[in-house]
Amino acid sequence: MREKLEAFIERMGQARTLDDLQTEILGLRDLYDVEHLVYHSVNSTGDQYAVLTYDADWVAHYIEQDYARIDPVVLGCFQRFNPVDWKRLDWTPKAAKSFLHEALDNGVGNQGFSVPIRGPQGQFALFTVNNTGYDDRWARYTQEYLRELILVAHFVNQKALELEGKSVLPPIRPMSPRETDVLTLLAMGYSRAQAADSLSISEHTLRTYLESARNKLGAINTTHAVARALSQGLLVI
Repeated sequence: MREKLEAFIERMGQARTLDDLQTEILGLRDLYDVEHLVYHSVNSTGDQYAVLTYDADWVAHYIEQDYARIDPVVLGCFQRFNPVDWKRLDWTPKAAKSFLHEALDNGVGNQGFSVPIRGPQGQFALFTVNNTGYDDRWARYTQEYLRELILVAHFVNQKALELEGKSVLPPIRPMSPRETDVLTLLAMGYSRAQAADSLSISEHTLRTYLESARNKLGAINTTHAVARALSQGLLVI
């Protein structure tokens, strides 16, 4: 899986058009073996952009009915910063229940996992994987791929902003060798404790290096820092 993920990162870096991004979304769906994958972005002025694998008729109907007003995924994730399983959202309102039944009838799976993303100048985006299956199996799946899905979400968002010409990320300042070492180990799947032990430093010192690297990369969190560093070829894993 890691080799396939690295291949995706390389292809994503080479994408030159929004159509290229749609092609990569299809590839990601197959890579993570899910029924659907969605990236949806809204900027501060309300302009929207999406690449997804849902049925085109359902997408058109969703837009026509303005279902974003009642969609628990949109409403719930807008209030969150961390990834969320759809089962933890509020589906109790009558309108939400009706919407869910209609979505299921149109090929949307009963399991979903969404990563909220907040970008520059008020941009808000969602990266979602959607599938059909039992709760326990889906819980194991999301636990196994949690970190990768967050990383991919930031990669897709950054590339979409670049292709739309709206990326205003600050320039990257050079990182120190130690900061690079820290991000490299985290990118390889080490926990903070494991990374600190591998580098023979305390976790407090590791956090200091990590915070410095995050600031230099203009990243909003650790995962975003790893994504930016990888996309710029600053890490070798």
